[in-house]
Order: sequence, then C-alpha cells, then structure tokens
Amino acid sequence: MTQYDRSSNFKTALDSSPEANTEDDKTEEDVPLPRNYLWLTVISCFCPAYPINIVAFVFSIMSLNSYNNGDIEGSRRLGRNAKWVAIASIIIGLLIIGISCAVHFAKA
Repeated sequence: MTQYDRSSNFKTALDSSPEANTEDDKTEEDVPLPRNYLWLTVISCFCPAYPINIVAFVFSIMSLNSYNNGDIEGSRRLGRNAKWVAIASIIIGLLIIGISCAVHFAKA
C-alpha cells in the first residue's frame, strides 16, 4: 500500500496553483518593447560624425530606460529621436567620407 491515495488528483491541484499558471495574460502593463533602434545607433557610431552619433546612442539608451521605468510613450518618442539622429549621423558621415575622398584624389 502506498502512502498517497491514487484517486486524489494532484495534477489539477498543481495546475491551478499560481506558480504553474504561465499563460500570458495581456494586461495594460504587458506592452511590447517599443523600438529603440540600438542597432542603428551602434552602426552610426562607425561614421565620422562623432558628436551626432553619440547623441543618437544616448537617445537609444534613454528610450530603453524609459521603457524600464514604465514610460511607454516617452520610450517611443526617444526611440524615434534616436532613429532620426542616427540616420542624420550616417548621412553626414557619408558626406564627410565622400568629401575627404574627393579632396584627396583631386590633389593627385
């Protein structure tokens, strides 16, 4: 004889426990992470427009921190700012590279 009664249903007791309930119930707090464009700002850091791309990187990190603090709208706003500043940084960096190459090869 075993110590436990086989007719009792342990599985249903475990299934209804809060630890076993892993269903994703969407609530107002479970908002997906807005885009912070961190990958774009890291790529823009390789362009030679240093003050501008560092600002884009800071906006991206601030966007992530705003999301972690619960400010979803602020996170979206900072993410958009990071995107546009990173794009401007890449364009300015490409212009600097193009002008530098044109000046260098025009001397020869």
